[in-house]
Amino acid sequence: MTKIQIRKAPGRWVVRSGGAVLGESNNALELSEGDLPPVIYFPREDVAFALLDQSNKTTHCPHKGDATYYSIVNLSSVTPDAVWSYEDPKEEVAAIKGHLAFVTSESVKVEQI
Repeated sequence: MTKIQIRKAPGRWVVRSGGAVLGESNNALELSEGDLPPVIYFPREDVAFALLDQSNKTTHCPHKGDATYYSIVNLSSVTPDAVWSYEDPKEEVAAIKGHLAFVTSESVKVEQI
């Protein structure tokens, strides 16, 4: 089984899309899974949820469970399926429940500030 570690991400984190700040948090989590780059998960209450629109996409991870996806909708663009969340994660990764992670790209940046 892939080893998954979750810890409090040090410092303050921000996620931006299209120049707009979508979220900022001192309570982000960092999830490390095997050899994959770490992923920052933002608490849902620290993200501008009004800018997210649930999409039809779902995926299944054998270690974390079923992920629900959201598109980022702002004035200038729509970034489809750019956010995911495990609404009911497996017990081993229960800490990420209520958190959102972002697919980083040219238009979506996750940074420590």
